[in-house]
Amino acid sequence: MSCRVLATMEFCLPCFLAFLLMGGVLARRNGGDASFYQNYDITWGYDHVKSLDGGRQIQLSLDNASGAGFGSKLSFGSGFINMRIKLPGKDSAGVVTAFYLTSHSNNHDELDFEFLGNREGKPITLQTNVFANGQGNREQRMHLWFDPAADFHSYKILWNQYQIVFYVDDTPIRVFKNHKNIGVSYPSQPMQIEASLWNGDSWATDGGQTKINWSHAPFQAHFQGFGINGCSDHREPNAPPCYSTSYWWNTRKYRTLDGAQQRAYENVRKKYLTYDYCSDRVRHPTPPPECPQ
Repeated sequence: MSCRVLATMEFCLPCFLAFLLMGGVLARRNGGDASFYQNYDITWGYDHVKSLDGGRQIQLSLDNASGAGFGSKLSFGSGFINMRIKLPGKDSAGVVTAFYLTSHSNNHDELDFEFLGNREGKPITLQTNVFANGQGNREQRMHLWFDPAADFHSYKILWNQYQIVFYVDDTPIRVFKNHKNIGVSYPSQPMQIEASLWNGDSWATDGGQTKINWSHAPFQAHFQGFGINGCSDHREPNAPPCYSTSYWWNTRKYRTLDGAQQRAYENVRKKYLTYDYCSDRVRHPTPPPECPQ
């Protein structure tokens, strides 16, 4: 076991023994109070990032000079990735807060949460997207059933060889199944975890018609929960592959939604979904093969 691995784990004897039995698997599993600096680095907008509570909270700021972003130190091949986020308040039209996984390759894989700001009193839109082997254009948009700028909420991505599930708190809001058997590309490249706050007023609100009101700057997004449940691509040579059921997020429980999750999923989409690429007949006269036919 490397010192770098030890530095990212809260030590306990059972965990250490389990680690050895799994051949030195680097599946970072810090608690929700893990420090930002254990698993993440600032990637841009360094002077627009503020560390709070001893690195347990990070604030990104956006003004007319710059936004900011951060990313995980390692890439991951599967996992159940979680971030607690509090979005910018007041008038945030044109402001985009993003939390996503991306492979940074030519034909890249990417799993996106993008929060599209709005005028004060109007709902923020949550847009999700799935890129596989460079192919995206799988946007889905919804409004949320709470004010995401009022407090922290958990935004999660389950990614295994069976399905990708986007969650808001504990509610599944989107499911993308592995349909490689019918020729649909499925994200399989190691991906970094990233988050950012940036100027998206060319497209984010009302199709780009509503611009950022810079008199409300700086806009601030806050992030917590820097522990990572993921299978790193920097594992020990004898570690199980990232699709192994040695990782709890690959076990049978996580291969499909259970009955209660399915009901919650159908209910939230019925009430709050505002756009689904699968139903857009202008863009897709014939529904893409992964969509319900």
